[in-house]
Amino acid sequence: MLAYYYNYYHFCFIINLYLLAMSNEVLFFLGFIVFIGGILVFDMKFVGKNSHVVEFKEAAIWSTVWISLGLVFYFFLYFWGETLHGITDLASLKEIVSKYAPEISNKLTGNYEESIGIFRQNQAIAYLTGYLIEYTLSVDNIFVIMMILTAFNVEQKNYKHVLFWGILGAIVLRCGFIFAGSALVQKFQFILYIFGAFLIYTGTKMFLQKDKEEKIDTHNHPVVKLLTRTKRVFPQYVNDRFFVRENGRKLMTPLFIVLMIIEFTDLIFALDSIPAIFAVSTDPYIVFFSNIFAIIGLRSLFFMLIKVIDKFHFIKYGVSILLVFVGVKLVAHHYLEMIGFTSVYSLYFILFVIVASVVLSILFPKKEKVNA
Repeated sequence: MLAYYYNYYHFCFIINLYLLAMSNEVLFFLGFIVFIGGILVFDMKFVGKNSHVVEFKEAAIWSTVWISLGLVFYFFLYFWGETLHGITDLASLKEIVSKYAPEISNKLTGNYEESIGIFRQNQAIAYLTGYLIEYTLSVDNIFVIMMILTAFNVEQKNYKHVLFWGILGAIVLRCGFIFAGSALVQKFQFILYIFGAFLIYTGTKMFLQKDKEEKIDTHNHPVVKLLTRTKRVFPQYVNDRFFVRENGRKLMTPLFIVLMIIEFTDLIFALDSIPAIFAVSTDPYIVFFSNIFAIIGLRSLFFMLIKVIDKFHFIKYGVSILLVFVGVKLVAHHYLEMIGFTSVYSLYFILFVIVASVVLSILFPKKEKVNA
């Protein structure tokens, strides 16, 4: 018995030492992952347990939930933003600011309370700006996801199941992308110029090809060709299952192939959206949190816009303008820091583009094509 208690307390002591050794950012990050994971598991096990067609009301409720959580996190950063990095004094504050928010370095004073207020506000605005950028870019992603699901004749009752796992995969992929990208940016500052040039090119190309009709080639898509080469594909859908067993062999259903195409598509979109948020902040945690809160709301947003997405045709213009804007901001970030161009100006511009895209879509509805 004594040996048992000795081993137990020895184990607890080791765990406590390990937790103390871990940085505040890592603990915060792990807590965030557990929180988001818990909500997603609840959604999968209880709310979305049975495959069904998601109606507008259900989508609106969940959209409200996710947007509310995103705004709650904004207020958390606004009032307790220093908690994320474990800032406790002026020295640690200046260290974090020089690393992640050099544009506000000249605004810090010798007073800790005043300086931490400036830092909190900057963190909160950077998060909200990144959140809006990702949410706006996600609308363009919805167009493509809708085309994929339609092209592969996926039943509407299975949309929610596919999108759940698609978003879960997107979270994992983006986590790797963001922290790897942040590490590279911290080591090689010139990468920001590469990101900026890429976004300017992408935004310009999107604007010039805004009227080009996109199509999904269900037979020659690279993901389809890669997976069908394995000879382990079941020829038809089996409800919402991704795998089935036949003669002792585990086979992929077409629904799994659709899921992989959605993951591949999100990987392509991440090449735009993640560099775009680095234009707002180089803090990997701010980039990650803003990205993930927007991504997890994508599924409910999809079901809200599925019937009316074609009505907002000016969104394409807005997305292309935003990509060019953040690209220019990355290329000129040193100059913008010198003249005091902070995240709040980016937030105003992004809000203006989003509102203008929606209003113009309503005022100038898309003309329906008339068949001869």
